[in-house]
Amino acid sequence: MSGADVLVKCMEREGVDSIFAYPGGASMPIHQALTRSETIRTILPRHEQGGSFAAEGYARATGRAGVCMATSGPGATNLVTGIADAFLDSTPLIAITGQVPTFMIGRGAFQETDVFGMTAPVVKHSYLITDPADIPRIVKEAFHLAQSGRPGPVLIDIPKDVQEMQVVPEFDVEMDLPGYRQPGCASDEQIETILELIKNAERPMIYSGGGIISGDASKILLEFAERTQIPVATTLMGVGAFPERHELSLKWLGMHGLVAANNAVNEADLLLAIGVRFDDRVTGKVAAFAEHGTIVHIDIDNVEINKNKVVQHPILANIKPTLEALNKRLAEEGFERKSTGFDRNPDWYSLIQEWKTRFPFTYTEHPTAILPQEVVSTLNELTADRDVFITTGVGQHQMWAAQFYDFDEPRRLVTSSGLGSMGYGYPAAVGVKVACPDAEVIDIDGDGSFLMNVQELAMAKVEGIAAKAIILNNQHLGMVVQWEDLKYDSNRAHTFLADPNRGYDSEYQDMTRIYPDFVKMAEAFDVKSERVIKKEDLVPALKRMLESDEPYVLDIMVPYTEHVLPMIPGGMTYKDVILERYAGDGEGKSASELDIPSAL
Repeated sequence: MSGADVLVKCMEREGVDSIFAYPGGASMPIHQALTRSETIRTILPRHEQGGSFAAEGYARATGRAGVCMATSGPGATNLVTGIADAFLDSTPLIAITGQVPTFMIGRGAFQETDVFGMTAPVVKHSYLITDPADIPRIVKEAFHLAQSGRPGPVLIDIPKDVQEMQVVPEFDVEMDLPGYRQPGCASDEQIETILELIKNAERPMIYSGGGIISGDASKILLEFAERTQIPVATTLMGVGAFPERHELSLKWLGMHGLVAANNAVNEADLLLAIGVRFDDRVTGKVAAFAEHGTIVHIDIDNVEINKNKVVQHPILANIKPTLEALNKRLAEEGFERKSTGFDRNPDWYSLIQEWKTRFPFTYTEHPTAILPQEVVSTLNELTADRDVFITTGVGQHQMWAAQFYDFDEPRRLVTSSGLGSMGYGYPAAVGVKVACPDAEVIDIDGDGSFLMNVQELAMAKVEGIAAKAIILNNQHLGMVVQWEDLKYDSNRAHTFLADPNRGYDSEYQDMTRIYPDFVKMAEAFDVKSERVIKKEDLVPALKRMLESDEPYVLDIMVPYTEHVLPMIPGGMTYKDVILERYAGDGEGKSASELDIPSAL
């Protein structure tokens, strides 16, 4: 067999059913081999970055490694953002790159780049294959590394001559990964320590992250919370790890998170941090984060232990068996499971309920304009009885999607959190739809983000992938505009995305001022699309989109003056949260001005 045929056969043996691959000179033999595969669907993105984001969407929806491929040189470098994105969000990804022939490596050959070295800081592991006999072992190791422990991306760089070499493959080979050992359950002593801390706590909180989802521990976390009656706040990556309609849910915390979540985590006397990394968008001023309580940090990756926040009880362990062991001990100690009627720590629970009641995610409706929050809330109501995945780009629309849509199951929000990659939303939606063809998959996007990978409408249309997009079109880079309002007296520094010669029509009466025209753009791809300007047209348009069984773009015009609130400015604490925007300036009302009650 050729090296390329061996590679494809190895992917088939790993259960790969889809690959997002853009061909080029250095990867042509692999593409030829893929045409002979009866089980792998090759999906052609229109840009390599779109392919990498689509593979991420597939991975985030399934927990299995998504696979993308590009040729050498610019094809490989176009994958780097997707690889880095997968690294920061702990997404299992196999990125395959063609490379110039082995005898030309290092000679500055046409379309040669050192993608092996270039991606070294943002992968779990990299391979440069020089012997086709190594392909079966390397592919087996790559998938194991990508999907086990803390998931992440693995790069396989394969020169063109290795793809063409003939070899008699040995598929049943042993992996050779010395030193790669994954933690198991926490020790009995650690389990007992946690149990005693829970018994003695008066203000306990659970702060859970993406590790719950990647560790397949959502149901076990639910049992743990209901046995202990401890409220739960998630990170953005952990949205859906705990059902958001549950009485113990405080949705998510951080810069734009729920006031109750930020207050409770920071004022807890016991904080159980599970599968999280204490990133700056959650902690704000890290030295002051959760400074009043004892912190237990459980994580499978030793790198994260005491990296950003030094804690009293660091526990390197696999989350799933650890929570299972805790649930077993809680049952033995008489902690009955309750989904309502909580009676442990009643004063603490009562204060949290007051926070939730007084400071929900909210907005004030406009009499004529469609507000972006209103779009997400309406979509949430219309899809309450459907199996829905929401993807997003990056910016204000991303925060509003997380705030005003309720996620009761894991993996239903697919968004770029760590790297914050604009252009992620629509190709990720295509990847999710490939993985889950019977589900409704909707990208909630901004006009700036959507435009960055708009070409993937062609991938969706040609491949018959009914991923849909809602563009919250405010003609601006909304999140940067918000910061301009807060820090720079609303001076616009290249954040207006429309044609400056046409001006800005805030009432959207002059249709020629809306630029670019996403409806015409979608028509060029033969994708159904419509624009919504009037409030009374919103629900009918959303229903038409939901009823469609093909790709669809809904361009909804919204004001650019809306801010995402609440907001904790970077480097500040939960006490500095901005809750309301004054009319006519960029200042907001802070927590102290609004007299938020405290447990301290």
